[in-house]
Amino acid sequence: MTSAEKTTGLAAVAEAVKQAPGRGLPPVHLWHPEHCGDIDIVIRGDGVWMHEGSPIGRPELVRLFSTILRKDADGYVLVTPGEKLSILVEDLPFRAVSVERRDEGLVFTTDVGDEVVAGAELPLIVETDAETGEPAPRVRVRADLWARVSRAVFYELVEMADLRDGQLVVRSGGESFTLGAVAA
Repeated sequence: MTSAEKTTGLAAVAEAVKQAPGRGLPPVHLWHPEHCGDIDIVIRGDGVWMHEGSPIGRPELVRLFSTILRKDADGYVLVTPGEKLSILVEDLPFRAVSVERRDEGLVFTTDVGDEVVAGAELPLIVETDAETGEPAPRVRVRADLWARVSRAVFYELVEMADLRDGQLVVRSGGESFTLGAVAA
């Protein structure tokens, strides 16, 4: 794909998203255009969105792109009714940057402004990183798109947790989520 085609593709993606302001998320699950190639967008492990090696400095543009992001069997794509472009995601596409308890739910806010109430459909999962042995928490945002829970937010969850059978557990949306074992 040439530089001009990449620029045109980026502009087309932005234009498609602008056509539905204030109407919630576009129905990307219904769009199945032909794959048009790759676009030089990388979501780094720290959550920074890059285009052609430079950070995308406009939060509004990152938000627009996040609404047309989908994970397919062959990877992450930005999809519109007419185009499907592959991008690279180093870890997970979003970061959970805050959490608060509202009624019986834990409400996570992502770095692109999505709010997620953890529950059966949007679980909070804590795995252990194989390399570091550290907890690697994540929460589902929508479909097969997940947010990495930041360290600060994880510490807040630990403070909210109850101890049950040697495990730290939080409840949200009628479900229990294990954060990990307590060292003896």
